[in-house]
Amino acid sequence: MRKLILAFLLLCPVWAAAELGAPLQQPDIDVFDKQSLRRGLKTYVDRCLGCHSLKHLRYRRLQQDLELSDEEMQALFPHLERIIGTMTTAMDPKDAKAWFGVATPDLSERVRALGTDWLYTYLRTFYKDDKRPFGVNNWVFKDVAMPHVLWDLQGEQEAVIVEINGNPVIQKLEPVKPGEISPREFDRLVADLVNFMAYAAEPAQLKRVKIGKYVILFLLVLAFVSWRLKKAYWKDVH
Repeated sequence: MRKLILAFLLLCPVWAAAELGAPLQQPDIDVFDKQSLRRGLKTYVDRCLGCHSLKHLRYRRLQQDLELSDEEMQALFPHLERIIGTMTTAMDPKDAKAWFGVATPDLSERVRALGTDWLYTYLRTFYKDDKRPFGVNNWVFKDVAMPHVLWDLQGEQEAVIVEINGNPVIQKLEPVKPGEISPREFDRLVADLVNFMAYAAEPAQLKRVKIGKYVILFLLVLAFVSWRLKKAYWKDVH
């Protein structure tokens, strides 16, 4: 028993050091906020679609859910002759692997796999690292191959590193160069982008949640009727 306790105490510092990653931040996510989804879509098209596709999201479904006119869709996707198909990128996977070292992933289910908190924090925690190919690293995803596509909006950050048990650990990120928009505006922009990706990961959730309310109401009414029937059938049974 003593050996077990001693081993636990010896391993605690190691676990603590391993868990000192970026503290995940929670964005304001509401997939029913269509204005937020529209803003997130615009950012996605401008900054992400060149490399990352959303192969499970159809253009017509997107237009219907976000209530976009044909003119608005053409403005967002001028390369489309017809508004059909799914949101795919023109980047060849072989070119992506040559440029970034890995093929760029489809982001249809990225939010469902990693969570909105992870993605929101990831997009906000790029920092300068001259040793990396694109001059940036990421606090959440160490040695990431992706460049910081929002750098001009956020500005530049540097990592403040401390030693814990002889290991270098990032304590925090400090801004060293301001971006084109304020930090508060940038956080809102990233939240809208993550909100759109949360919607794109499961477009059916908009209808599913609405239908779910009526299903719960029906079950409550059914339960009440069943209870009344039970009372009626068993009233003479003692």
